[in-house]
Amino acid sequence: MKEFHNKVVLITGAAGGIGSAAAIAFAEAGAKLALVDLSLTALEEAAASIDTEKLLLPADVTREQDTERYVQETINRFGRIDVFINHAGVSGDFLPITEQTAESLQDVLQVNVVGTFLGLKHVLRVMIHQKGGAVVNTACAGSLLGGPGMSTYVASKHALLGLNKTAALEVAEQGIRVNAVCPSAADTEWMDAIETKAASGHEEAARRGFEASVPKNRYAKVKEITDVMLFLASNKASFITGSYFRIDGGQGTTSA
Repeated sequence: MKEFHNKVVLITGAAGGIGSAAAIAFAEAGAKLALVDLSLTALEEAAASIDTEKLLLPADVTREQDTERYVQETINRFGRIDVFINHAGVSGDFLPITEQTAESLQDVLQVNVVGTFLGLKHVLRVMIHQKGGAVVNTACAGSLLGGPGMSTYVASKHALLGLNKTAALEVAEQGIRVNAVCPSAADTEWMDAIETKAASGHEEAARRGFEASVPKNRYAKVKEITDVMLFLASNKASFITGSYFRIDGGQGTTSA
């Protein structure tokens, strides 16, 4: 019997590199999927090769009506939510604080903090009613460290860990676990875009610089991140809640 056989897994940011990889991993472990992202076309492309029962839900995670809708449509289709991968996020502009705009900060906070908050608010209501569930929030190495040029992103991910800890405390007695993963740079198209923002025209040098900040001297592989997500969502992590797990090749050990 596969570990997530007949379990219902809801994933936001499911059309991106890590989100789509998580969808594939949970499907291979037997789960049914509810996949959320802004674009239906992107969701269809990401889910095309996934062989499991799945529901595609285009939605803006920063809008409470959209959040209520994607949660309700998941319940209408599957009857429950066993696992919530609260993954949707944006990187923002790569600029010094002195050149950042308030609008850029607000845009990043809307997705990374408000979107995470709204997902927790409405999914936890379902899990409280069913008296169980597991949540994995996607934070990052920037939740624990600074990052020159990434003030808006780093600030948002620090806030996300605050939500993670608080939510875990509020629902522990209801049999719900809430944890976070904190990966460093991963080998995805999303990271390619950050390299371009950091050093347009000099992406290879930017990549070497990012890799050099990691003791293992490379980016994380997507599977190295999704394996931890699956562990935290599984019964193997039954006594783990309110925690965050660094997946950073030792980066935090040397820089904190």
